[in-house]
Amino acid sequence: MDISESIGMALKTLSANRLRSLLTVLGIIIGNASVIAMIGVGQGAQRYTTEQLQALGTNLLFIFPSTGDARRGSQRGGNTLMLSDAEAIARQIPSVRDVAPQISGQQLITYLGNATRTSVIGTTASYSVVRNTPVKDGRFLTPADVDTQGLVVALGAQLAQNLFGDRSPLGERIQINNISFEVVGVMAEKGASSGGNQDEAAYIPISTMATLIAGRTSPQGISVNSISVSALDEASVDIALYQITNLLRVRHQITGADDFTVRNQQETLDAANNVTGALTILLASTAGISLLVGGIGIMNIMLASVTERTSEIGLRKAVGASQTDVLQQFLIEAVILALTGGVIGTVLGVGAVVIVGIYTPLQATVSVEAIALAVGVSGGIGLFFGVFPARRAARLDPIEALRSL
Repeated sequence: MDISESIGMALKTLSANRLRSLLTVLGIIIGNASVIAMIGVGQGAQRYTTEQLQALGTNLLFIFPSTGDARRGSQRGGNTLMLSDAEAIARQIPSVRDVAPQISGQQLITYLGNATRTSVIGTTASYSVVRNTPVKDGRFLTPADVDTQGLVVALGAQLAQNLFGDRSPLGERIQINNISFEVVGVMAEKGASSGGNQDEAAYIPISTMATLIAGRTSPQGISVNSISVSALDEASVDIALYQITNLLRVRHQITGADDFTVRNQQETLDAANNVTGALTILLASTAGISLLVGGIGIMNIMLASVTERTSEIGLRKAVGASQTDVLQQFLIEAVILALTGGVIGTVLGVGAVVIVGIYTPLQATVSVEAIALAVGVSGGIGLFFGVFPARRAARLDPIEALRSL
């Protein structure tokens, strides 16, 4: 028998038991759909994370106070990062374009009957440029606001919507920690990034935040939570990191471990991609277990088929069919079952990825290579798990098989 004849007979045999064939391939369908969906969603999550971090700029550096032994060994004790450090970086580091120190904390914001607890960020006029947060209406903070401890605030887009609805908040007054602030600007929509949703934040002068809201003043100056720095360009990031580290070590009189941490935006991006990539592999591997279960199901049903078709095997061998012919027949049936399940599962998986891409921010897509791999693996599973039943059928003694007639 040639291959085409064997395929034709396999299709007739499987179509004669449609329900059983469908139930047999169900595990392959679920496994393939799950693997493709998980890969597509995982790749979409990676792209979304990358875009969100790159939107901040690839030339960004973030400086944070360290904790533990480094802080205790610092000449400054607990306050290891100061506003004066940010001013020194802006003044003395030639590879730096802009510097934005920040003091942040959760505060209650009220307007008439509306109240919400959200993030309040005390910063300087450079924040909008450094963190790439453009203003939609009005203006952002100015150097004069910082110098005079101005009672002004710029609202994130979602916060403005929550407090004022569709009305313009410009010129209105809101209460932050029971202190009245004038709304001077509304930021453009930015979304969640770097651990928080900037659309729900309020921005006030860092001097006002330190003296009236957070109480971050001390004899050494104003302590800050972090400092955002933008280098001249992407090529200057490593140089800026080196120069900032040296400057802060001199200013803090450090001889041992640093009492601060400087993070590269690219390092953050790489770490985020590693995490999402690992989660994608984990989820796809978990979903792949369904393929294994589906393969076992194929082997089980093929063994049952061998038992049911013992007389057929005996007749075929009696009229001249070789062991190879019988082996080929049952292998083809197993592969057809697996490939059919693979194709149906692929269609369902791609459909799920398309729906996720439409209704979520994730740009979920599946490459042709991933689809080909999934279908190929399905066929391989059918071949692998079909070998044992096929060999069992091929080794049946024709005389013993004919006795079952």
